[in-house]
Amino acid sequence: EEEQKIKDFGLEGIWSRRLRAGIIEYEVKKWHVAEKDNKYYSKEELLSLGFEKLIKQTDEKIAAKDAGLDLRPVTTTEIQKHLDDFGLAQEFGTYGKVKGLSGGQKVKLVLAAAMWNCPHLLVLDEPTNYLDREALGALSTALNEWGGAVLMISHNKEFYSSVCKEEWHVREGRCFIEGISQERKMKAVAKKKKFAKEQDKEEKLESAGGNTNANADKYKNATVDFWGKTMGKKDVRNFEKAKKKGDIAGMRK
Repeated sequence: EEEQKIKDFGLEGIWSRRLRAGIIEYEVKKWHVAEKDNKYYSKEELLSLGFEKLIKQTDEKIAAKDAGLDLRPVTTTEIQKHLDDFGLAQEFGTYGKVKGLSGGQKVKLVLAAAMWNCPHLLVLDEPTNYLDREALGALSTALNEWGGAVLMISHNKEFYSSVCKEEWHVREGRCFIEGISQERKMKAVAKKKKFAKEQDKEEKLESAGGNTNANADKYKNATVDFWGKTMGKKDVRNFEKAKKKGDIAGMRK
């Protein structure tokens, strides 16, 4: 029905989107109309014409472009090269159809799609379903060699234990954490080093009478009076002279 409305309207496609005076407008290109004569229609106007699905597709396309999903060339050669890395040969990737794939091949296809944009974080929900032992071993090796983070929901302990170093177990309405991830371990080491550095700094400050130079890395010999007030170099010299002479009044001064 919507396709017929698009045909009757003579719409070739929606080329762009803009925000003008707080109203979202879409650039509409019609058949047999020069590009310079493209017109902008508000979202409400296009919805009233029955172009709901077309607007949704346009919004998703723009969102994908903003997210950088268009950085890789979407060509048959590039896509098949990517699928080869996931064990989907050309007969299944280029010439096959999704409905003709087995359960394991569909899992491989989903994994390939998830990795298409080279993400930093991969979230997997029961990734071991339909995969044979050979495919599971290959997936485990790949995830361990991959530089990104992996968040996985799985009941296959043999598999997730080979990949994840930190496990969150939910039982009896509570979450129990076992093990420690590499990132958490690195943060703990960094925190420990920072604490040791601060502690060492405090000890040096205490031994130096609470005084440091401008660089805060070298400590000068500081002297404080009875009330804890730092004495200047001149006062220190006068104090030392009075001390040698046994001048109590001078020392107090």
